[in-house]
Amino acid sequence: MRSTPPKDPETDAIEQLERFGLSAYAARTFVALASLGTGTARDVSQVSEVPRTRVYDAVEELQEWGLVDVRQSSPKEFWVISAETTCRRFERDFQHRTDALRTALSELEPVEQRAEQRGVWTVNGQAAVTDRVLEFFAAAEEEIVYMTIEDLLIEDVIDALSEAAKRGVSIKLGGVSSDVQERVQEEIPGATMFESLWVWSDTPAGRLMMVDGRKTLVSALVNGESASVTDPRSETAIWGEGDANSLVVVLKAIFTWRLDTIDSD
Repeated sequence: MRSTPPKDPETDAIEQLERFGLSAYAARTFVALASLGTGTARDVSQVSEVPRTRVYDAVEELQEWGLVDVRQSSPKEFWVISAETTCRRFERDFQHRTDALRTALSELEPVEQRAEQRGVWTVNGQAAVTDRVLEFFAAAEEEIVYMTIEDLLIEDVIDALSEAAKRGVSIKLGGVSSDVQERVQEEIPGATMFESLWVWSDTPAGRLMMVDGRKTLVSALVNGESASVTDPRSETAIWGEGDANSLVVVLKAIFTWRLDTIDSD
């Protein structure tokens, strides 16, 4: 899917470059040169908020990143690599950092994971709740029971359910319309659909989940139906794990009753 063009590409580009680790002057210098093609320190200073004397420091930083070449003329001229090459450069760097972080964190994990997380844990923010759901789906071995509002049944969630189904995990999905059911069953042919426990419009509930009968999660929309997907506080959830966990016991009883009722119809 193509991203929506930014209303202010210059400001957006500078902001993203800074997030990747460039200094403010280096980011502004790069964006100025990207619009110029090539230019001198004077040219850069005229189209950006970088003092002429600081352009050289910024260019030196950009050279270390491999983003700028210098022609040894008088005055010196600077040339930036293409947008495509720039993005590949940052993608490689991001992937390297991600791999290094994964390796380091894996060395820090306990040798034996605890079989049960005591108590009930809280997760705040829709992105964070989705991350937990995807993590739990990825670890599923036997069964996933999942109820949600359709706005939260995003592609990443459907893909994760599909991957679990390919591993032989039983998928039971509730709370979605017939149109969405058809779409899900096209991607997950073996999925079982069931009616919701309640009318979603009458409650701020966001999603309920049970994995392998021993890990559960329930979430609510903080602002009800008016909750914005982009609002980091739009959803909050609690989850628990283990056969004796209180949240697991309660939700397992609810799900078991509901699914048994469906099976007996």
